[in-house]
Amino acid sequence: MKRALLCGVTYRDKTYSLKGTVNDVKRMKVLLMQRFGYRRDCIRILTEETGSESDFSPTKKNIQESLKWLVEGSESGDSLVFYFSGHGLRQPDFNDDEKDGFDETICPVDFMQEGMILDNEINSTIVRPLKKGITLHAIVDACHSGTVLDLEDIWIDNKPPSKADKSTSGGLAICLSACGDDEMASDTSAFTGKDMTGAMTFILIHVVENVPEITYGSLLDQMHEVIEQVNYKRCLTVPCLRILLGHRKIENPMLSSSQEFPVYSKKFLL
Repeated sequence: MKRALLCGVTYRDKTYSLKGTVNDVKRMKVLLMQRFGYRRDCIRILTEETGSESDFSPTKKNIQESLKWLVEGSESGDSLVFYFSGHGLRQPDFNDDEKDGFDETICPVDFMQEGMILDNEINSTIVRPLKKGITLHAIVDACHSGTVLDLEDIWIDNKPPSKADKSTSGGLAICLSACGDDEMASDTSAFTGKDMTGAMTFILIHVVENVPEITYGSLLDQMHEVIEQVNYKRCLTVPCLRILLGHRKIENPMLSSSQEFPVYSKKFLL
């Protein structure tokens, strides 16, 4: 079974609204269906295009219930994808399970009223239940998203000081994040010339569509190369003051995993 949850939050009519998140979800849906063989009826999409009262609006309640739906009934051999494009924030950690002292969060459309969804909850809902043979990919195009799955990452040693168990139940969880925990993601038209899109989402899809059978290591390398070229080009063409005030530098995406694997030989498969 292949199952995917795609969330794009625009925060319509708010001062902190985003313009590219629905475009991101549409591009990700096409990638999953055309490149990786996901069926449309196995992809759940939450965006504000469905209306604020819809079960498919990206409210906190709907995202929480959809995260449970994503892993419910999954068995060995299944592939799951959680994709989120929207705002991410941080807040002080009161459980002593964050090495940097902050919990990372994703922001539903109603987060100002209902609150954010913390990395602790995301971990307990879609990481901890993963049984042997199940693979989860989380692709999070949001600020402060580096450790948003709270994986006990073997590459950067993200084990909680509290010794809390954040591991899977034998399955594999892999996360591609737009930036580090202390960094900001970018919503930009730099790649399309017109439509806004999340920088990481656009580059990820572009590389995967154009390089057949790419490995995780090569994918990250090529994404970093594109970002370096774009940042350099913008530095040459945009006055420094505008860079500081309105043209955020595109950060390098991060890869984390619940288990160690050879990144330059394992093929990127969703």
